Amino acid sequence: ETFMEKYHPMKSLAPRDVVAKAIDTEIKRSGDEHVLLDITHHTHDFLMDRFPNIYHKCLEYGIDMAVQPIPIAPAAHYICGGVAVDHFGKTSIDNLFACGEVSCTGLHGANRLASNSLLEALVYSHRVYTRIAKSFRQTELSDLPILPWDAGDTSESDDSIVVTNNWDEIRRCMWNYVGIVRSDKRLARALRRIEMIQREIHEYYWNYKVTKDLIELRNITTVAKLIVQSALARKESRGLHFTIDYPDSKDAFLKDTILVKK
Repeated sequence: ETFMEKYHPMKSLAPRDVVAKAIDTEIKRSGDEHVLLDITHHTHDFLMDRFPNIYHKCLEYGIDMAVQPIPIAPAAHYICGGVAVDHFGKTSIDNLFACGEVSCTGLHGANRLASNSLLEALVYSHRVYTRIAKSFRQTELSDLPILPWDAGDTSESDDSIVVTNNWDEIRRCMWNYVGIVRSDKRLARALRRIEMIQREIHEYYWNYKVTKDLIELRNITTVAKLIVQSALARKESRGLHFTIDYPDSKDAFLKDTILVKK
């Protein structure tokens, strides 16, 4: 059964945040793991011409989109947020620049689309380059001694499952509580869990030798916590940042979603 007509006059062509929230609602209502995307009214030749990569990817999973619907569910597409930068990608830290999905330029608004991300990836990367090239002409390079890493009294870990388990927990926590439709209660629950995982990681970090996976887990947990804190500070809904506790958009809250270390 079609359902988008219940949510928006443009039906399946509604903005992506509207479609994603509608799919999320239908999945939670029915208990199913997915809804179905049906494009079987088009011919095989049309699909091969317009969507060759999607068509072949679906075939890898045993789905011929020309004759059967595709099971879909909302998933992470782009990060809408990131490190605040100026018009040349400069952050609040001297000589640190950011561009692309890690940055918050204001270009993408509340819904990040492919055309917006092209601007951020191409235009801003060029602007960052030109600003750095200009800056370094006036900067004297100095040799900074990098001391060898001192592992101290740490030992090799014999329990790497801790890292793997915490990694999975962060994923599940963010998916279940910080997903498309949020609430203060879910966000508070996520924050408590993430802070507990952070304490475990901190203890692990200082007792065992550092590994690539441990560093990545530490970084992922930090980003997850920042996302939750920013979502809790946003007492409104805007685009894909939607909370059932504050369903309306209020410009007065925009400034509160930039996190600054005091």
